Amino acid sequence: MAGLWRSYQALMAKCPWTVQIITAGSLVGVGDVISQQLIERRGLANHSVRRTAKMMSIGFFFVGPVVGGWYKVLDKLVTGGTGGAALKKMLVDQVGFAPCFLGAFLGISGALNGLTVEQNVTKLKRDYLDALISNYYLWPPVQIANFYFIPLHHRLAVVQIVAVAWNAYLSWKANKM
Repeated sequence: MAGLWRSYQALMAKCPWTVQIITAGSLVGVGDVISQQLIERRGLANHSVRRTAKMMSIGFFFVGPVVGGWYKVLDKLVTGGTGGAALKKMLVDQVGFAPCFLGAFLGISGALNGLTVEQNVTKLKRDYLDALISNYYLWPPVQIANFYFIPLHHRLAVVQIVAVAWNAYLSWKANKM
């Protein structure tokens, strides 16, 4: 396991942006597999590889670049490594970024699932508030620890590891019709 971590660190040093995006996409995919197999109990025969691929594409092309970029912006908006700075970053993240990101994530998922604009708006009206409230149960303590203890180049990976469970929930929420 230590060797795997050293390899990850070496890759992160060489190509941090690429590694962050690949990590995000892969872990969003893992979240969807968990959603389909453990939450929805589809079984391997009924597993939708297409759905997992769609969720991974959201991770590669939306979650990774957007969250990775957001952490860079946030570090410039709120400077410092104190507990107070970590609290400010968490508040800006959870009040400013999370509601927009969550709405966009659910909207993109709906569009990739073939929902019309009307159907997507109806689904967002039904699911958004519940997902946002669930977000506020999980993410504030995770983000305070992330912003206080974790260097910028590892924050997306830490969030994505915690997010495996969150991604399973979001995948279930995004694909529940």
